Amino acid sequence: HVQLVESGGGSVLAGGSLRLSCLFSAYNSNYCMGWFRQAPGKEREGVARIYIGGGTTYYDDSVKGRFTVSLDNAKKSVYLQMNNLKPEDTAMYYCAADSGARSRGGFCYEALAEYEHWGQGTQVTVS
Repeated sequence: HVQLVESGGGSVLAGGSLRLSCLFSAYNSNYCMGWFRQAPGKEREGVARIYIGGGTTYYDDSVKGRFTVSLDNAKKSVYLQMNNLKPEDTAMYYCAADSGARSRGGFCYEALAEYEHWGQGTQVTVS
């Protein structure tokens, strides 16, 4: 069955960096990969998305210029490089996969409901 496994979370001081990884067992060009986060008491929100088939990237305004999403096809992995971290970035971060991207020309939806596969999450704490 399809699995997504995140890693790389941790605790850092404001201004620091972390790199999250997501290993995806069904990695192929049909998929958009999304990074989402959920802070305590808040709804889950989108952070960044990338289309495996073409590398097109999308970012939420709150992370533009600080976060970078990327792929490693050989490792079947998606990464989220997070720089200049702020306390408001503290959250559980989730990797997710949407299998419908290729059929719509590689566009990656922002809505959580479009992503049918989810990882277990990795905690990021910024103080």
